[in-house]
Amino acid sequence: MIGRLLFAVCALALPWSSPAWAQATYHVATTGSDVPGGGSAGQPWATITYALGRVPDGSLILVAPGTYNGRIRIRGNFDPPVTVRSQVPYRAKLRHNATVLTVYDGNGVSGIRIEGFDIAHSGSGAGAIVVHVQAMGAGSPAEDIVITDNILHDSWNNDILKINNGARRVRVLGNLFYNQGASDEHIDINSIDDVLVEGNVFFNDFAASGRPVSTDSSAFIVVKDSNGNDDGIVGARNTRIRRNVFLNWQGSPGSNFVLCGEDGHPYHESYDMLVENNLFLGNSAVNIRAPFGVKGCREVVFRANTISGNMPGTAFAMRLNTEGSNPANQNIVFRNNIWSDPTGTMTRFSTTPAGETTSFILSRNLYWNNGAALPNHPSELINIGNDAQAVTGNPQLPDPAAVVRPYWQEGSGQFNGGHDRIADVFTALATTWGTPAGSGAGVGQADATHMPPDDLLGRARGASPDLGAVQSLGDRIFASGFQ
Repeated sequence: MIGRLLFAVCALALPWSSPAWAQATYHVATTGSDVPGGGSAGQPWATITYALGRVPDGSLILVAPGTYNGRIRIRGNFDPPVTVRSQVPYRAKLRHNATVLTVYDGNGVSGIRIEGFDIAHSGSGAGAIVVHVQAMGAGSPAEDIVITDNILHDSWNNDILKINNGARRVRVLGNLFYNQGASDEHIDINSIDDVLVEGNVFFNDFAASGRPVSTDSSAFIVVKDSNGNDDGIVGARNTRIRRNVFLNWQGSPGSNFVLCGEDGHPYHESYDMLVENNLFLGNSAVNIRAPFGVKGCREVVFRANTISGNMPGTAFAMRLNTEGSNPANQNIVFRNNIWSDPTGTMTRFSTTPAGETTSFILSRNLYWNNGAALPNHPSELINIGNDAQAVTGNPQLPDPAAVVRPYWQEGSGQFNGGHDRIADVFTALATTWGTPAGSGAGVGQADATHMPPDDLLGRARGASPDLGAVQSLGDRIFASGFQ
C-alpha cells in the first residue's frame, strides 16, 4: 500500500511533478525490437505495450522521438506506479486509425502514468475515441491512472478522452486538449468514482488541423452516467474540475463548456461534483448554450470561477434543466464567481425553467455588463436578483477577444503564441486574461468561508480572497506548480 499512498500524495500535493522514488529506466524507440533482454538505451524495445509487460513496479519507460502507429495497450498493475514518458516532450507521437490508447484489460489496469506525448487519430475515417480508460468488471478495475502533460487532440470520431464503466482515481493533469469529434467531447467522464481534471487547457481550432468548423461538437467536458447500475455505480460521483482554462468555443449552439448530466435517465447522473477556480473565456463568435450546464444532477458546487468575454448564445452563465426521465436538479450552488461581459451584450443570465431544479444557492458573485443594465427574466428560476450578496462593478479584466489559440506547431516545436510547454501556455492564459487589476470590483470581496485555499495558478488565497479564479497580487506572479 506504500505505492498507493505515494500516488495520492503526488496527485494531490504536487500533481504535475515526477514521482519521488528511485526508478529503474527502460527504453522504447521506433528503431527498437520487442525481444527478451532488451529495453536498454542501446537495445530499446519497439512498443510501449511490450515494455509494460516486462518492467517491474516503479519503473520509468522513456519513449524516444518518432511516430508510433497502431493501438497501444496500456495494461498491468503496478505499485509503486510505472511512468511511461516521452523522452523529449511532445516528440513521441502516438497515432492510430481507431482508439490510440486502450487503458483497460481483463486482468485490470492500475498504477500507470502517461506523460509528455502527442496523441491523436491518424486522420479522417478513424474509429471511435483517442484515449479510453475503463474498468471491465469487478475483477478488472482501471484505477490510479495519471494522464499528464500530453497534447490530446483531433479525434475524428467520438471523444478525445473517455473515462467510464467504473474507473476510479483517475487524474487528468496539465494537458492540452483541442478538436474532438462531431457530437462528442474532449472528455467524457461517465459512471466513475473519483476523477480529478486539473491544470488543463481546453479549446477548439478546427482550421488549424485542416478541418471545417462544423459547429456540431458537444461539451468540452461532460460528467454523467449512461449505463445505470451495470458497473455497480449509479451516477458519476466525486468529480473535481478545477484550475483549468476553457476558450474558443466552436461547437453546437445547444451545448456547454462543462455539462453535468446529459442522457435523460431516471436517476441523478452525477453528484458530489466540484467546479472551481476555472477560467472560461468568451473569444468566439460561435453561439454557445451557456458556459455551464446541469441536467438531472445533485450536489454540484460551482465556485470561484471567472467567466469573461462575449458569450453569444442563449445564456451568459448557466442552463439548469432536466432531460427525458431525469429527476429535478438538487442542491446546485454558485458562490464567489465572476460573470463579466466587457462587450455589454449580456442579454440573459440563465435558462432555468421552473420546476426542473428544486434547490439552489446563488451567493456573493460579481456581475458586470460593461455598464449596461444587467438582465432580468422573471420566467427563469434564477436571476441575478436572487443573489442577496451580489457585487456589481467592473472586475477590470481584459477583453479576451484577441486571445491566441495555442495549438501545437510540430515544425517549430512550439505552441502557437511561442510557448514551449503546456505549463507555459496555461500560465500565460491565466495571468493575461484571468487576473483582475488591483482596483477591480471583486478584489477582497469573496466570502472566505466558501473559497478554495488556492487560485487558478495554485497560489494561496490568503485571508481576504478575491472573487473569481485568479487572486490579484499585482506583479507577484508565481510559478503555477507544473513540473
